[in-house]
Formats: sequence, structure tokens, C-alpha cells
Amino acid sequence: MPDLPICRTCGVQYAEPRPDCPICEDERQYVGWDGQQWTTMAQLAAEGHRGRVEEEGPGVIGIGTAPPTSIGQRALLVRAPEGNVLWDMVSYLDDELVAQVKELGGVAAIAISHPHFYGSMIEWAHAFDAPVYIHASDRQWVARPDDAVVFWEGDTHRLSEDLTLVNAGVHFPGGQVLHWSSQNVLFSGDILGVVQDRRWVSFMYSYPNYIPERPHVVRRALDLLEPYDFDRVYGGWWKRVVYEDGARAVRRSAERYLAFAEDR
Repeated sequence: MPDLPICRTCGVQYAEPRPDCPICEDERQYVGWDGQQWTTMAQLAAEGHRGRVEEEGPGVIGIGTAPPTSIGQRALLVRAPEGNVLWDMVSYLDDELVAQVKELGGVAAIAISHPHFYGSMIEWAHAFDAPVYIHASDRQWVARPDDAVVFWEGDTHRLSEDLTLVNAGVHFPGGQVLHWSSQNVLFSGDILGVVQDRRWVSFMYSYPNYIPERPHVVRRALDLLEPYDFDRVYGGWWKRVVYEDGARAVRRSAERYLAFAEDR
């Protein structure tokens, strides 16, 4: 695989060397305190990073890196009968990790919640010959353009009869979540951020810089999610999961959030 530059702070791989990382310079992220730093896949391997593959729930396999890279998120392999979908993304990939994922049935499609999680998505797409579904509203943040990327428009997009992407629009205009209907599951990354008290989620324009999301954006997300039932909500990090009553947890979380945001 090509040894292209990876931003050490956000973990996104770029198509060619550059002095800056636009994703980190945006107000929703940040440039590391020691300035812009870069790495590569080979350098990560030399530093001892390896793939981490562990069950996260029924039919859901967590895929991350040990020790963690960038902001420490993990991806999720959704083991659907129509073909596995890799939800969200990490920076690291090597031959051993490819083999482990192939033993689990491979990857038929990739979908990523928002630009902070784009990682090395093209490396993964090429390794598994899988399309990457990104909402068109976030087109400008794709750091390594490639024909594998499929930009979709509108409020929802079906990957299969069982799996639907919803453009919730929180955090980024193209911020998307994935609903798995047969399992009553919602995969949210940090579009709906599962918080330390895992009975609740939150809605932020910027998590690291503590910029709250605008109330009208949260209301739109709630309206779009209203038709979908789900018990579990899988956030973007290991064990960040709402384990039961997920749809009501999202609703009451939004009501609490809006009460504080609007001082009512």
C-alpha cells in the first residue's frame, strides 16, 4: 500500500504531502499543541501499532488499533446477511488486520459518520474492493479523492433492505448515522455522542472545543430519526454504547439538551 501522509492529530490520510491539515484547522478540531505532525502507515507499524479486533455486541465487531492512534476511535464491522458493512474508520491497516477481517467475511461496503473519522478509508476500500458512502455535504473534507467514494444526497440512503444511512446533520452538515432495522440498532459515531453516563447522548458542533450544536439542527435530526426504532446506540469509542431503550434515550437526551440550550 502507498505510504501516504497521515495527520497525527485527526488520523486522516492525505493523497500527497502538504504543510497543513484542513480538517484540524477547522474550528471543530484542533492542531496539536506541538504544531502540525505527520506520520505514515509504515511509521505507525514501526512504532508498534497493530490492529485490535474484539466483539462489541451481537453481530458487531469492533476494529481499532493498539495502542490507539489519533483520537482513539474504533470502527465497527456490522455483520449483516447481505454483506458486512464497515461503519466508521481508523488510520491503521496491515496485512494481518486485512486477513482477520476477511476471516470475518470481509467488507462489502464502508460508511463513515463524519470527516474526523475518515482515517485511511481509501486504503480500506482498496483492500476489500468496497465502496465508501459519504454524504455529499461533506465532499470538501475528503482528503484523498478516489473513485471508491460514493457521494449520496438527501435525507436517507439505503445500503440494503436492512441498513439505512440517515443524514442527521449534527457536528457536520453531512453527519450521518446508520440504522440496522432487523437488530434494532443505531450506529452514531459522535453524531449522537454516547457520553460517560451511557444512558444518554449529546449533540455537539465541536467536541474538543466544546461548541454546542445549534438547536434547529438537533430538532431536524430528531425528526429524521423519529420513524426508526432502536434499542442500542453504538458511539465512536470502545464500549461507548447505550445498551437499552436507545430511541427514548436519544429523545430524552435531546429534550434535556434543548432545555439547557434555550434556557427553558
